[in-house]
Amino acid sequence: MEEVLERYRGLSRQSEALFKRAEKVMPGGISHSYRYYWPYPVYSVRAKGSKFWDLDGNEYVDLWMAHYARITGHAPDFIIDGLAQKLSEGLHVGMVNQYEVEFAEMLCDIIPCAKKVRFCCTGTEATMYAIRLARGYTERKVILKIEGGWHGPNSNLIYKINTPLEHGESLGLLPEMSKYTKTIPFNDIKGAIEAIKEDAGDLAGVIIEPVPGTGFIPADVHYLEALREETLRVGALLIFDEIITGFRVSLGGAQEEFGIEPDLCTLGKVAGGGMPMGIVVGRGDIMDMCNHMKRPNKWERVNIGGGTFSGTPIAMTAGLLQLRYLKENANWIYSKLKEMGERVRRGVEEAFRQNGIDAQCNGYGSLYQVTFPLQKDAEIRSPRDILERTDSRKRDVEYKLGMMNEGIFVVKGGGALSTEHSEEDIEKIIRATQKVAKEMGS
Repeated sequence: MEEVLERYRGLSRQSEALFKRAEKVMPGGISHSYRYYWPYPVYSVRAKGSKFWDLDGNEYVDLWMAHYARITGHAPDFIIDGLAQKLSEGLHVGMVNQYEVEFAEMLCDIIPCAKKVRFCCTGTEATMYAIRLARGYTERKVILKIEGGWHGPNSNLIYKINTPLEHGESLGLLPEMSKYTKTIPFNDIKGAIEAIKEDAGDLAGVIIEPVPGTGFIPADVHYLEALREETLRVGALLIFDEIITGFRVSLGGAQEEFGIEPDLCTLGKVAGGGMPMGIVVGRGDIMDMCNHMKRPNKWERVNIGGGTFSGTPIAMTAGLLQLRYLKENANWIYSKLKEMGERVRRGVEEAFRQNGIDAQCNGYGSLYQVTFPLQKDAEIRSPRDILERTDSRKRDVEYKLGMMNEGIFVVKGGGALSTEHSEEDIEKIIRATQKVAKEMGS
């Protein structure tokens, strides 16, 4: 490990120096917790296609891809050229514009559950508003989420995300709020149904990522069907957080892929085309809870402010350009991404197996993450399993730094592929894993 660390430092001297400056003026040297990794992060200066370059001139095959958002690669020409034409019209005006109407129409055309749309600026805001809609519509308080599920750091949902799960995730949260946000086990139909029954009388909704970002282990279809049936039975809403899976696992997201339609859905990342984006879509009667024209009294409607920069012409244009491209090319994009994802998952697992390391490569479509079980042949089926039954240091330190030294940027042992990842990139990822696995096993 010392040799790996020494090599990393040798390759990133300028990034190390800049991080020391950052620590003096920014808490922890960063503005987003996921962007820090030990001993310090590299600083990107340019990105194009499947790659980015850092301050020291190193080139990386990128698997983080802007928090999994860049499904068509960094700085695609069709978006860059389209935005260049719009920039002359101005940036943010703070007025309604035609592009948000066109974008909302396209979302309603593509996403199965989308009958009406509200835009905001981030995924965190989108999940916050979705929860508010669920509580306002049902006039109930309790929200259920999966153990280890991440829906952004809004105060309604930042519970039981990291180990130890019994401890709070942050200071500054009102302790009484935790009694209204509870958890259900993932991929455990019996346990989930029992949890729903326990709070049936005051249950506003269940929120879940169909392919959770912690581990990318897809939900079993029967599990999602059970959630759909039980929420309908008790009068609660089913909310899909598709901020990662929307437009990535298929054009219509996981709900289209798995054939299960939620009541509400949150979107972002891919949908933004590289711009800040959060979106809430869903049934018309639920979305109309925030309709000031139908509900003129403030105490009778749900407040969705959206944010100063919601619906900017630039962001709406970027989203439109992105979704148009995906829709026009869906026939080859999603089959190609699934094929590449499967090849990487097989290749990575085989590389570790050949070097005597117990590793499991989970994922769906173009998404994948490696885990290192603490016990041989341990069954890893949920985010909680990943948190409590795998070696995060081996994944986030040994494997990560080793891969970075080979020019591959991974997060949580993997990441997301894009249409711009080439055959050479795929081979390089697998070869690098083979080399790093050999180092880890020695």
